[in-house]
Amino acid sequence: MSILCGIPLLECVYCLACARWAWKRCLHTAGHDSETWGLATAEEFEPVPRMCRYILAVYEDDLRNPLWAPPGGYGINPDWLLLRKTYEDTGGRAPPYILYLDHDHADIVLAIRGLNLAKESDYQLLLDNKLGKKKFDGGYVHNGLLKAAGRVLDEECEVLKHQVEKYPNYTLTFAGHSLGSGVAAMLALVVVQNRDQLANIDRKRVRCYAIAPARCMSLNLAVRYADVINSVVLQDDFLPRTATPLEDIFKSLFCLPCILCLRCMRDTCIPEQKMIRDPRRLYAPGRLYHIVERKPLRLGRFPPVVRTAVPVDGRFEHIVLSCNATADHAIIWIEKEAQRAFNLMQEKDHTMEIPEKQKMERQETIAREHTQEYNAALHRAVSLSVPHAFAPSPYGTFTEERGNSSHEGESSSLLSSKKQARESWNDLIERLFENDESSHIVFKKSHST
Repeated sequence: MSILCGIPLLECVYCLACARWAWKRCLHTAGHDSETWGLATAEEFEPVPRMCRYILAVYEDDLRNPLWAPPGGYGINPDWLLLRKTYEDTGGRAPPYILYLDHDHADIVLAIRGLNLAKESDYQLLLDNKLGKKKFDGGYVHNGLLKAAGRVLDEECEVLKHQVEKYPNYTLTFAGHSLGSGVAAMLALVVVQNRDQLANIDRKRVRCYAIAPARCMSLNLAVRYADVINSVVLQDDFLPRTATPLEDIFKSLFCLPCILCLRCMRDTCIPEQKMIRDPRRLYAPGRLYHIVERKPLRLGRFPPVVRTAVPVDGRFEHIVLSCNATADHAIIWIEKEAQRAFNLMQEKDHTMEIPEKQKMERQETIAREHTQEYNAALHRAVSLSVPHAFAPSPYGTFTEERGNSSHEGESSSLLSSKKQARESWNDLIERLFENDESSHIVFKKSHST
């Protein structure tokens, strides 16, 4: 009799649990993703609206007579444009891009456009992948995006090397939106791993800004390269949040709300610890900047606030069920809101009347805090048992044992490659990491002992 009385009680508990889950799910807003993060400053956020305009400029046929320039223009001097590549120039093997020399900001910028819905070649890049297909530097990356990055470097390696040598105080910046953000992130990875191919450029000179980024690399890589890669997300943008493979998203493009809802229900039933420990699961790369401009149960847009962090757990894991999930992905809106946010930061600094000396000291403080946060994220990843989440060796891979032997041989062979016929970057990637899997087995055994 007591057992029969316990059954309705158990059912009530299950119903309450399900109701609580549904209630929390429906009330989850974009602000919850970054509510514990720190506020970004004007100094660190300054490049973001500028990078958005560079990416928008890729869409123009003639920068001297732009058709879709935002108010104030792109801020680009057409005389400083080094090259422009269209779909015809790339043969569809990579999205169109421009290479721009920004003397005002001491920056060499390679900007890549986003997905073109009318181009089959862009879909082929997205479809060239499956879960766990491509290993890179101890983690996993999107295969098609990595190939596209290799093809861009095949074409522009000599130009980039010349500019890096000619302007030793300039930074080398890769910027992209959506599909282009994934290619830009892969470019940053490959260049950092092969700096000797670009005149031994210092790691600190390499930057990447992934606008509305695709989830293109595993968690250990996303955290480890946070000192180089910066991702910018506007409010409810769906792409950085859904772990659905890119190829599945764009196969179901015209039923995107359905696939997002189904994925939302599926992912919330999987414990977060299990997600984190899946080495093949892809994430938005690098340091994250989240632009928040709407509040739950309130109409209209509010003054945008930018929060930043290098999170490990809770890294845009929850899809926001919002009517703005696709609209917030548009580069035009991101540029507009990023500029608004930057203007507000400047106004606040002007109101406080911060002297130039104190601004320089604040920049040094920001750099120091970012380094501390970066190291804390690496330690956090280790504490959560994220696969291969440990500091890289001086040779660019995780395995110290192999670094003292075979990697030295590989590094020397790379340095001597100038004397031989120049191999393609895709071949270089394959050769450099072809024994990656076996090296991790060695590392795992050594640490288990």
